[in-house]
Amino acid sequence: MIYGAILAGGSGTRMHVSSMPKQFLPLRGKPIIIHTLEKMLACNKFHAVYLGVHPSWMSYMYDLLDKYNIETDRVRLAQGGETRNGTIFKIIDEIKRDYGENDDDIIVTHDAVRPFVTLRILEENIAAAETYGACDTVVCATDTIVRSENGEEISEIPNREFMYQGQTPQSFKIKLLKELYAQLTNEEKETLTDACKICVIKNVPVKLIKGETLNMKITTVNDYEIAEVIAGGIKLD
Repeated sequence: MIYGAILAGGSGTRMHVSSMPKQFLPLRGKPIIIHTLEKMLACNKFHAVYLGVHPSWMSYMYDLLDKYNIETDRVRLAQGGETRNGTIFKIIDEIKRDYGENDDDIIVTHDAVRPFVTLRILEENIAAAETYGACDTVVCATDTIVRSENGEEISEIPNREFMYQGQTPQSFKIKLLKELYAQLTNEEKETLTDACKICVIKNVPVKLIKGETLNMKITTVNDYEIAEVIAGGIKLD
């Protein structure tokens, strides 16, 4: 079966909003996370969509589902972990408890604060995960990438032709992801920044899926302002 996993366990400190995590901020009158959830639910390939939410905000999330009349027969809540991957594996544990496990089960993991994901991106992630076992959504780097080891001087300027910016979804066969993670050393686990790196460390190919510039992550106040414009249907110059 195919499962969606919305990762909403973070606190959103870069938004500088102390009252609530950024995924709960309103976007054109509706919380960001509800926009994202509705996009996921619009994909009928998902047997269920899980929300990995910080334990302190579980009750609030349940209230939002009720307030915005979300079809809860396909929605499940799981407590988020201390890290991004911790949240993913907590959701995987919940999937096993709710539905058991099968070799071909797919999980499509997505940031709660990317509310403009498209049906095309979701369906291509599912198809690639079924075929390749793992995939990542990316867009071509449009700016020159500068690498600096000390933060003060240029160490390298890689060829932009081979550079991509990672987005989400990132999607996997659940069995493969669990097996690879179990093979990592504690030191390797400490280097993880996302789930795809689990595959990269173990030399398992990750298929690239074409993302979209508008599939942005709302991280900063400036991102939030841009998202308000996009959600309002106003085209950016």
